[in-house]
Amino acid sequence: MAFAKISQVAHYVPEQIITNEDLAQVMDTSDEWISSRTGIKERRISKTESTGDLATAVAKQLLEKSGISAEELDFIILATMTPDSMMPSTAARVQAKIGAHKAFAYDLTAACSGFIFALSTAEKLISSGVYRKGLVIGSETMSKALDWSDRSTAVLFGDGAGGILLEASEEPHFLAESLNSDGSRSECLTFGQTGLTSPFSNQEKPDAFLRMDGRAVFDFAIRDVAKSIKTP
Repeated sequence: MAFAKISQVAHYVPEQIITNEDLAQVMDTSDEWISSRTGIKERRISKTESTGDLATAVAKQLLEKSGISAEELDFIILATMTPDSMMPSTAARVQAKIGAHKAFAYDLTAACSGFIFALSTAEKLISSGVYRKGLVIGSETMSKALDWSDRSTAVLFGDGAGGILLEASEEPHFLAESLNSDGSRSECLTFGQTGLTSPFSNQEKPDAFLRMDGRAVFDFAIRDVAKSIKTP
């Protein structure tokens, strides 16, 4: 039986640092208001780098650290809710930039759970015995998803990427997993909603920014996430 192991990790963030004081210049907030509620003092915001650029930087680090070539990769799974485009996938752009011509590549969208879902999927690919090496990367440019006048969301997010190299192993390395979804509360956190825009429809243009019911998300995190962690 084949097993999967995490053999390398890497991360990358844009150079530009935006402090709470910087945010106070563009919205009704303050360092005290943000710090006392979130503990956040600063975040990285991209000037020119896209989600794919951040992910590519992580991929290159993983290859350099491991000493393997891009040609050895079997797959690239990119978890993101802020892709460069819907087509082609951002993962395909990363594949081309690093020269991983033998790897299949696709994006996985599951918001906050994206990287965990992608890792679970990749672990199953390796455990199948068919694939031996792959990259799992989480990359976001949340700055393009935010309404920068909404202090309930804009102060919470930044841009960055992180990833792992997953390889086949003869010994087990993963202990357990508990994956869950609750579509009944899907309207508590929304982003990128699309509408019918043909000349034959009459639907109003939906709100494209990230919107969050903070109280509902907090309740979900402290109740359901904790319960999931304790699942035998």
